[in-house]
Order: sequence, then C-alpha cells, then structure tokens
Amino acid sequence: MSDENRTPADQPDMADQTVDAENGAAGAPDDLAAAFAAEKERLEAEIVALKDKFLRAFAEADNVRRRAEREVADAKVYGITGFARDILTVADDFERALGAIDADARAKAEGTLKTLLEGIDLTGRALIQALTKHGVARIEAEGTKFDPNMHQAMFEVPNAEVPSGTVVQVIQPGYKLGERVLRPALVGVSKGGPKAPPAETPAAEG
Repeated sequence: MSDENRTPADQPDMADQTVDAENGAAGAPDDLAAAFAAEKERLEAEIVALKDKFLRAFAEADNVRRRAEREVADAKVYGITGFARDILTVADDFERALGAIDADARAKAEGTLKTLLEGIDLTGRALIQALTKHGVARIEAEGTKFDPNMHQAMFEVPNAEVPSGTVVQVIQPGYKLGERVLRPALVGVSKGGPKAPPAETPAAEG
C-alpha cells in the first residue's frame, strides 16, 4: 500500500514521535548531569582524604624531626653522664686528700710537702673547672631547704635554731649535669626547729 492510499489511521502518529524525541533529549542531559555530579562528589571526597593523609604525614614527619633534634641536643649535653660520674669520684679523692690535713699543718708545711699539697689543690681545682666547662655544676646544699630531688638525707640533726628540714651538713657534695641531677648531695637535715615557711610564689603581673 502506497503512502498516497493510506488512511489517516494507518499514518504514524507524528505527535507521539515528537513527544518521545523530546523526552529522550531531555532525559539524556539529566543523566549526564547526575553522572558528573556523582563523579565530582567522589573526586572531592578523595581530595579531602588525600589532604588529610598528607597533613597527618607532614605532622608525623615534623614530630620525628623535632624528636631527633631533641635527642641530638640531649646527646651533646648528657652524653658524658657516665664519664662525668666517674670523674666525680676522682674529684672526691682530691677533696678528701686535702681534707685529711688540718689547716695548721698545711700552713706550717714546707719543702716537698708544701709543694705536694699545692699540687693536689691545683689539680683538684683544674678538675672542677674542666667539669664546669662541660656543664657539670656543684649543688649548693648547705643552708637550703631539703629537696629530695637534689639531696639524700643521711641523718637528722636536732637544731632548734633553724627551720626543720634545713640542710645543716653536707657529707658528700652533689652535682648536676645541665638540668639533671648527676649525683644527689649526701646531707644531714635539721629537726626540732620552727616549721619552714612555704616557698614564695611570684606575684602575677598586671
């Protein structure tokens, strides 16, 4: 049957075809936009995750760097701890050697004995100077309030004239290396006196 002989009922519905075309054309951009939006959301989430990982890695690397710097600095200051403790024993021997001779005998010493005593004194001083040069400092304990971090109490001394808990005698001097106690001072602590006043706190500024 030719197109000329077709009845209107046999002709394709042009209106329906137009609607279908319009629906298809409208649906395709919507699907494409949805796909782009989903991909954008996925990429943004991935960027956020990567940024978080980067920041965490950077912070960890910075912590490692700071820790390494602290360890190097500590090694420079405290690397001689064991050696310094051994040298303190030698310093103690020099001090005991001089202390074994009373002041009158030292004043009256002549000749070889005088030279020997002077040599021991000079050597002991030089040893302390060398320790000081490398950060080893003597703990000045006598007359201060007993501090268990700095002092080791060996006995108590009844004394009503000074506050209880005051260091009144040093048996063996203590030393610090930097901010660390290398060896606590062995001390005698007073008891029976008035209660020690509390430590003063600095007034707040402003």
